[in-house]
Amino acid sequence: MKFNEIMHLSFYTDQMDVMRDFYENKLGLKAKIIMRYDAYKDNPKRQAWTKRARTLPKDIAYIFIEIAPGQYLELFPKADGQKEHEPANSRVGYSHFALMVDDIFQAREELVQAGIEIDVEPNKGQSQTWQMWIHDPDGNKFEIMQYTDLSLQHHGNIEEDRQKYSL
Repeated sequence: MKFNEIMHLSFYTDQMDVMRDFYENKLGLKAKIIMRYDAYKDNPKRQAWTKRARTLPKDIAYIFIEIAPGQYLELFPKADGQKEHEPANSRVGYSHFALMVDDIFQAREELVQAGIEIDVEPNKGQSQTWQMWIHDPDGNKFEIMQYTDLSLQHHGNIEEDRQKYSL
């Protein structure tokens, strides 16, 4: 099996309008799909959504916001009975996602001009790749990254691991 790319990341939110404003107006991304519950009015496989299609047909079921061609951030409204958002890095599992840019310093200036707080200023990580950190209105942390000629993501760094673990 060979995977081609990450198609989408998915998040639930209890503040859809604020999240859309952040990703669409502040980061400059565009919604590609806005699916409303009325699309599920006759779908027996999605009973909870069919119920919402009868009571809230024009409410948003989900949105696909395009990050790059064919790659999306999917936003769902908070489901009934769903627990509150966990603080970043408070549990094992998901930690963050990263977005690539051509010029991290230009990206930083554009983020600041859009009113976005920079959590960690641009710096070169151990992988020799530029990184900076921000978060969305729900507190989802993510990196903005820029490759360098020395980025380990291009060159790899597994020889020591192969010898150490006899791979």
